Amino acid sequence: MKDFSRKIIAWYEEHHRNLPWRETTNPYHIWLSEVILQQTRVDQGLDYYLKFLRLFPSVKDLATASEDVVLKAWQGLGYYSRARNLHHTAQWVVEEHGGRFPDHYDGLIQLMGIGPYTAAAIASFAFGEKKPVIDGNVVRVLSRIFGIEHAIDSKEGKKAFNLLADELIDAQFPATYNQAIMEFGALHCTPRSPKCAECPFKRQCVANKTDSIAHFPVKKKKVGVKNIWMTYFHVEEPSHVWIRKRGLGSIWKGLYDFPGVETDNAPDVGSLLSSFMRSHGLMKKDCVITFSEEMTHILTHRKITARFIHIRTKKKMTHVSPDWIRIHQRDLGDYGVPRLVDKYLSVLKR
Repeated sequence: MKDFSRKIIAWYEEHHRNLPWRETTNPYHIWLSEVILQQTRVDQGLDYYLKFLRLFPSVKDLATASEDVVLKAWQGLGYYSRARNLHHTAQWVVEEHGGRFPDHYDGLIQLMGIGPYTAAAIASFAFGEKKPVIDGNVVRVLSRIFGIEHAIDSKEGKKAFNLLADELIDAQFPATYNQAIMEFGALHCTPRSPKCAECPFKRQCVANKTDSIAHFPVKKKKVGVKNIWMTYFHVEEPSHVWIRKRGLGSIWKGLYDFPGVETDNAPDVGSLLSSFMRSHGLMKKDCVITFSEEMTHILTHRKITARFIHIRTKKKMTHVSPDWIRIHQRDLGDYGVPRLVDKYLSVLKR
């Protein structure tokens, strides 16, 4: 469609949301917003964006912060690898580029932690480069309107979407066009209940004309969900509590939680408790023990069912693992924890 970019920009000018990262060409601000908004809703991501700019006004401030501080600031957003990559990339920009982002796509794509989508977004929004962005919203819009049957997670599909996006982007206003098509997917051509009746492309849209909205975009890969059971031991001494830092290979690397046991099947919680107490020098007569309700936490490819066992003891625990850390109870809030642990602690405070 020759008038595709004109129509979508016209729609954007009438319907777009006023968001702070759209009012700047600062590449650090744009990069920060793009990383935060990956797999995060705008209404939730906005507060984090503003908080990060308060805590880390420049890429140098972010680079020089400790990983613990960055993860604590990120707490609640999930997908913590984004925060670690954000931190590492900031350090790379400062150490290798003097704190300045390259002003073109080919330079940005070379930065550690920046992929094709983010590089295109920064190049377009910060520097006006004619480079199309392709995210989930864009894929949904293009696949429906143009009836693209190639699976987006296939080599052929990626090539087809890239070629079409290159053809459609407005050469004069690439940044506005990119914002427009992403916003159109976010607000109008939504995954469920899109506003087809009032769509500027309803006469051309293949999915609308063939009544196949739910068919697009086509995907071929289906990854199964793994069930995991977590049994946590929240051991609370008179004024201290034991925590541990998640290590390499764990789902929450770099965050803190309580000592615990992970199993592939529903555990015998009573047996785990008895074993834990024997192994760590705890006697039931010296403890007050309570059990939380089961809590469920859904990740992309995992379903975690957790139970927290709160052990309040009069004596100091012995025979602890070397990776456990004994901290004062009042300092627990200073450590970044997974959302599941944060949810438990919130319930505990009630």
